[in-house]
Amino acid sequence: MRLEPGIAALSGKAGVAPTAEPSAKKPVLIILHQERSSPGRVGQLLQARGHGLDIRRPPLGDALPETLAHHAGAVMFGGPMSANDPDEFVKRETDWLAVPLAEDKPFFGICLGAQMLVNHLGGRVDGHREGHVEIGWYPLEPTEAGRRLMDWPDMIYQFHREGFTLPSGAEHLATAQTYPNQAFRYGDNAWGVQFHAELTQTMMHRWVVHGAHRFDLPGAQPGRAHLQGRLHHDHKVLRWLEDFLDIVFEREDVSAR
Repeated sequence: MRLEPGIAALSGKAGVAPTAEPSAKKPVLIILHQERSSPGRVGQLLQARGHGLDIRRPPLGDALPETLAHHAGAVMFGGPMSANDPDEFVKRETDWLAVPLAEDKPFFGICLGAQMLVNHLGGRVDGHREGHVEIGWYPLEPTEAGRRLMDWPDMIYQFHREGFTLPSGAEHLATAQTYPNQAFRYGDNAWGVQFHAELTQTMMHRWVVHGAHRFDLPGAQPGRAHLQGRLHHDHKVLRWLEDFLDIVFEREDVSAR
């Protein structure tokens, strides 16, 4: 991914984060890539649905579980590194994706997390041939398969300069002009998205401050456009994220309702 700033909003060390009330639901494994990174709204919404958060940071030495039998699934977030970097933890995380795939457990990869999933499945992660990036708000278009699945926002927040090919056997769910592969599903329970729906308002303000030096890259938008775009588009993004997390992690409950 190579662009996302490291920002704090929620924090935690490896282990299950406390929730307001005891829950019979299993915790969700949260994989972050910097000391001050946060699961943002994804973490908040999962906790609101009764899940604890088992937060691990592999770059800081946290181990990943050998099985997800004791978890409801996993979410792998973004970070400033690339899925192609030679670091030991990048290879370890990429190889670890065999666990949710083999056990058919819900997995949600965001930006770098999606790119690691693509590499694991034999796809390719690389930059735009003309050097263009997506940093700011950009149009998003669901495919026919994506429209059958759910409603999508027409604008989405991005912060990356690498994209990915669609892995063999994956179902294409959303596309865009500069980076055409924006969301996909592999099998029943593995999902990847290029964009960022997880940002709280505080996180976005901090990304704009810490990422300001990147706004001169080809195709990037100035910081004011990031904040103004949130005022216009974020309500649809939040609604999408709520529905999407229900599909990924609460499918049985949703079907029962």
